Amino acid sequence: MKLKEVKSQLVFHRSQRVGILFLLLVILGFLYVQFFVSFSEESTFDIHSAEVRGLQRQLDSLRHADSIERLPKRYPFNPNYLTDYKAYNLGISPKEFDRLQAFRNKGQWVNSVAQFKSVTGVPDSVLSQISPYFKFPDWVSRAKPKRKYFEKNRVLSTSEKIDLNIATAEELQQVYGVGPVLGERIVKHRKTLGGFHHELQLYTVWGLKDTVVGRIMSRFTVKTPVPIEKMNINRISASDLSTLPGVSFEMGKRIWEFVRVREGLSDLSDLLKIEEISPRRLQVFRLYLYAE
Repeated sequence: MKLKEVKSQLVFHRSQRVGILFLLLVILGFLYVQFFVSFSEESTFDIHSAEVRGLQRQLDSLRHADSIERLPKRYPFNPNYLTDYKAYNLGISPKEFDRLQAFRNKGQWVNSVAQFKSVTGVPDSVLSQISPYFKFPDWVSRAKPKRKYFEKNRVLSTSEKIDLNIATAEELQQVYGVGPVLGERIVKHRKTLGGFHHELQLYTVWGLKDTVVGRIMSRFTVKTPVPIEKMNINRISASDLSTLPGVSFEMGKRIWEFVRVREGLSDLSDLLKIEEISPRRLQVFRLYLYAE
């Protein structure tokens, strides 16, 4: 290429020169901005301000309340019936739970917080959290006053005994084995009969064991017997028999059929051949029946 032609390529028109100059200025402007101008702004938000700390405390309290809400709710419970799963949730270790189980397997009961700690060996930190939820039976938390029972092994004379027809439920409860329920039941049974004719009628009180009847008879007696009009077993109906204390209609019908099959009884002791009639019940029957 000739030198003249090269020079011609380097020659620019006025408008081209202006454009090149403008392009250079733009490039220099970008370079200046890049090296000397900072676009980062310092934060004016102060995380240590009192307002920010207050909001943080509120947020922390809400988080704590939410975590408490998520925990399993605790209800009062009897520690004697603690399960391994509940013990785990309460923070009781397997060894501590095993000690409680071994204690319960002996037929023994935990009746206080101190005894629970002694048996299981749980640390005080765990015990202080779970003991407020312990619920023991009422007879543990509210001890019953001791009743004064009759002196044992001392035989009372008839004059020293209390008349069974005027004895109160409280006096009857002084006999070992007679509680408030049985005491009231004996008095109610006496009212139903119109009064006792004989101590043997105690055997017709529902739920009263023979051994307890024996204890009552050693301290009480019928001093003012109520008369009973005896009935001839050979002439009465099944309905009449069912009116006797402790005799249902089915039992009365069975006795009546037994008497009819034998065309009458010569002695009440024949009733012992009926499976349901025991010598004790026969004694009671003799108060109301006779055979003739």
